[in-house]
Amino acid sequence: MYGFTTLVSGDFDEVVTRVTAALKDEGFGVLTEIDVQATLKKKLDLDKRPYKILGACNPKLANQALEAEPDVGLLLPCNVVVREDDAGDVVVGFMDPLAVLGLVQRPELEALGSDVKTRMERVRDALSD
Repeated sequence: MYGFTTLVSGDFDEVVTRVTAALKDEGFGVLTEIDVQATLKKKLDLDKRPYKILGACNPKLANQALEAEPDVGLLLPCNVVVREDDAGDVVVGFMDPLAVLGLVQRPELEALGSDVKTRMERVRDALSD
């Protein structure tokens, strides 16, 4: 498994704001925000449901990962997806950093991945309050 999700009540933009705030509480900033819905409309003239990819980064933890393995940047940042499903519910999905960093097969990165996963799980849990 490469990620985990949760349903979050609220309208789409409000959920994006809540996710960003919960990430900040865990020491993550959002470096990138990709509006997939707008991009597909602009590039392909497709009408899709709201879908954003947030590139979350904790600078201290990212630095630890890069010091252990310089090419680990290929696996960063931690992506969080906020999307509306076919039923109109808002789903928040989190990349599983333990699974992703496990690809490198370095014990120090697996320990770091475990820490980041725990933080992301706390973000998920904060959204259900």
